[in-house]
Amino acid sequence: MSGQGGMPSAAGSGTTAPQPWVSAPTATPAPVAPTPTAPRPAPGGTRPGPAATAQRPRTGAPTKRPTGGGRGKRTTARRVKLAVSRVDPWSVMKMSFLLAVAAGIVGVVVTVVLWLILSGMGVFADIDRLVSQIQPATGGSQFKIMDYIGFGRVASLAIVFGVIDIVLLTAVATLSAFLYNICSALVGGLQLTLTDD
Repeated sequence: MSGQGGMPSAAGSGTTAPQPWVSAPTATPAPVAPTPTAPRPAPGGTRPGPAATAQRPRTGAPTKRPTGGGRGKRTTARRVKLAVSRVDPWSVMKMSFLLAVAAGIVGVVVTVVLWLILSGMGVFADIDRLVSQIQPATGGSQFKIMDYIGFGRVASLAIVFGVIDIVLLTAVATLSAFLYNICSALVGGLQLTLTDD
């Protein structure tokens, strides 16, 4: 006998009808994101470049940036305390000689220029006229200031004083260097404090 709907009945027969195979749906695994790996150092012990370090993930708490208008902490000036323990007499003599020569040349040039200015202004002629008015009229020779302070005599005196100045300044400076070295050996020298701004 057949059941309703044309389907064979399994109650009257000893065998059961084969059931169709139905597979159960399987869950697909979710894709796993690749974990970033730290770049390996290059051969030779060199560190990875900035492009490799930029890919490294940041770990830990974020760093705090200083606030307050974008101005960083002002660094204090360093102070260094030095002592001049010894002065080389030979170097002092050379430097003092050169400075004395320069001072002697300047002195000669200033003396000559000053004499030319006074002569151009007529100061020497006025002095001769004033002396001739004061001096009583006698049959002797008339006084002339140019006989005493002529250009040649003034220039010669300026050169002589310049040479004397060179010798004295060089000797005094060299002697002062020796005296400073002696005093420095006793009291420790001149103390200096230097700062970098």
